[in-house]
Amino acid sequence: MTERNETRKQEDSQVVRQSQEPTREYVYVPYVDISEGAHCIRLTADMPGVDKSSIDVTVENNVLSIEGSACVDVPEGYELVGQEFGVGRYRRDFALSEDVDTANIKARVNHGVLELSIPKREEVKARKIEIGT
Repeated sequence: MTERNETRKQEDSQVVRQSQEPTREYVYVPYVDISEGAHCIRLTADMPGVDKSSIDVTVENNVLSIEGSACVDVPEGYELVGQEFGVGRYRRDFALSEDVDTANIKARVNHGVLELSIPKREEVKARKIEIGT
């Protein structure tokens, strides 16, 4: 009976040690270029190693969030022997003004570059005022 309790204590302590081990997940802040035109705002984010299936773009309470996971694609039959860019998660949040049309944001990704087109609402778009006589 004592031996069984000792074994159980050892198993329990191993479970505790395993669950207390810190897990490290790197979260990178992607570099972003933002430009504004008369009709929309363009946001370009560099997220190397990220593909379309791992990107999430969300808007909640006028906060635009971009998130994606990077991974190393090692071809079958090869072994990773060197790595110069980090593998992990990218995340960045942006506060949006009431001037943008969040329902019509468009996103695309190409070779780890995420491009967002954020249209302005019609009533805030620049317009030319005709001068009368």
